[in-house]
Amino acid sequence: MSNYRQISDNELVLLYKENLDKEIVGELFKRYTQFVFLVSLKYLKNEDEANDVVMQIFEKLFEDLLNHKVEIFKSWLYMVTRNHCLMKLRKQQFDLRKKLEYKKDNENFMENDFNLHLKVNEVRELKEKTVQNAVNQLNKEQKECIALFYFEGKSYSEIAELTTFPEKKVKSYIQNGKRNLKNILTKEGITTLFFIFIQLFS
Repeated sequence: MSNYRQISDNELVLLYKENLDKEIVGELFKRYTQFVFLVSLKYLKNEDEANDVVMQIFEKLFEDLLNHKVEIFKSWLYMVTRNHCLMKLRKQQFDLRKKLEYKKDNENFMENDFNLHLKVNEVRELKEKTVQNAVNQLNKEQKECIALFYFEGKSYSEIAELTTFPEKKVKSYIQNGKRNLKNILTKEGITTLFFIFIQLFS
């Protein structure tokens, strides 16, 4: 290593290409650590990132010195460092844009999902209201039995006990009430709501 201290940068580069002695890169690292750090700091504005770049650049030197024609080492090293920093900045900007796009897409999804949930609830409420209006058009006995059977989940025997209707009458009121409901909804042009009613309340 002591022998390399007296040799110029360009001579060291040529020597490294000849004998691949890693101590030569170590000597160049020693000479230009501060230089690479300051160039990196100029572009990245962050000391920790600049220190990382110093190590990354000199790790690259082992291969890059063999694969590139280096006429003036310091100028070449400046360009290598500058390009490395610019690529790092572009990647950071790209990652930031992707993160913002993901956040925006996620917010839009949440908003759309919330709106869809509201619309589904609104449609359900409208259907329930329409069915309830149709039930209100039934006669008293049918309306009472339909409400107890579908809305409150009572059995035939429980309805008979609550209303004092014979159980056979309860069954008849419910069957006739269902048929009348279907007719009422059909007249209003919403035939599918009869089946929705059965799904919602059975």
